[in-house]
Amino acid sequence: MYICLCKAVSDKAIKQSIADGACSMRDLKARLGVGSQCGKCVCQASAILHNELVKQPRDANNLAKPAA
Repeated sequence: MYICLCKAVSDKAIKQSIADGACSMRDLKARLGVGSQCGKCVCQASAILHNELVKQPRDANNLAKPAA
């Protein structure tokens, strides 16, 4: 399904970009142009971003450690 009509970006393209390392709306905008025209897609693209990031496994070695 198309999420961004202005740039013809589908949900699959957004998910692939996230799988390839995009981790913010700024990344998606730079890579795909999402949200750079009318902005109507930002809410839905943000929801996809959040849902995909939650699914990704976290590497315990890369998590910030609390200050001692």
